[in-house]
Amino acid sequence: MKAVATFLIVLNLFSACYGWTCRAAPQMFPAAQIDAGQGKVVMTDRKSNVFYLSGSTWVAIGTVDLKHVSVGSAGIWGVDSSDKVYKFVAGDFLRVYGLDLKQADAGGLGHVVGVSNDDTIHCLKSDVASSYKAVATVSWNNLPGSLMYFSCGLYGCWGINFNFQIFFTKITPTTCEYSGWKLIDGAASMVEVGADGNVFVVNSAGNLFQRSGITASVPDGTGWVQIPFCLAVKHVSYDLGHLWLVTKDGLIMQCDQ
Repeated sequence: MKAVATFLIVLNLFSACYGWTCRAAPQMFPAAQIDAGQGKVVMTDRKSNVFYLSGSTWVAIGTVDLKHVSVGSAGIWGVDSSDKVYKFVAGDFLRVYGLDLKQADAGGLGHVVGVSNDDTIHCLKSDVASSYKAVATVSWNNLPGSLMYFSCGLYGCWGINFNFQIFFTKITPTTCEYSGWKLIDGAASMVEVGADGNVFVVNSAGNLFQRSGITASVPDGTGWVQIPFCLAVKHVSYDLGHLWLVTKDGLIMQCDQ
């Protein structure tokens, strides 16, 4: 850990020259995955422990080990190593019966989306997601297609398939009806959609890109702009102007523009 701390100090000295000012965030090493939304930041480490950022301290939450956690207008949702789905209610994670998912995203407009172990795509209506408060079975809507990662925000939803292709669609939160898939140029291994519509992707080499030209009238944007970073990135999240990165080595960085 001493070597990690020394490296982060040095990194901070050279991280303000890329348009984003980056610094070492509070660490919970080694981090596996991070998500930000509604002013909140959550993460999992490589032992599947779940944490919530309070000030400059990571605080463990819940008694359930999760491999992936997400926070947004639908609350805090996550999945465990067996693909069981959970929602954080009254201080702990409650099991959500009805479907198993390998990744879930709570960043949409009240609805929750996710993908299963066989890459099928699913959506939980906003009224069901927001009102879930006791262990029960819920009914998910199935969407056609195949994705390995899925994320939603203000202007629509973005997904990545097993060929690293990028897709865009619009989903109605109250009904989970979708507008059809649009193939987007580029390749990525994961995608993050902010509540304000900003979109970021990470490719298999650990390079980070932001989608440009996104507006209400052009919700899928017009191109990609690379954000140079001196470390390979594994996971990215974005909320309220703050970009959160987990490197492939498990370090956490916070960047502002």
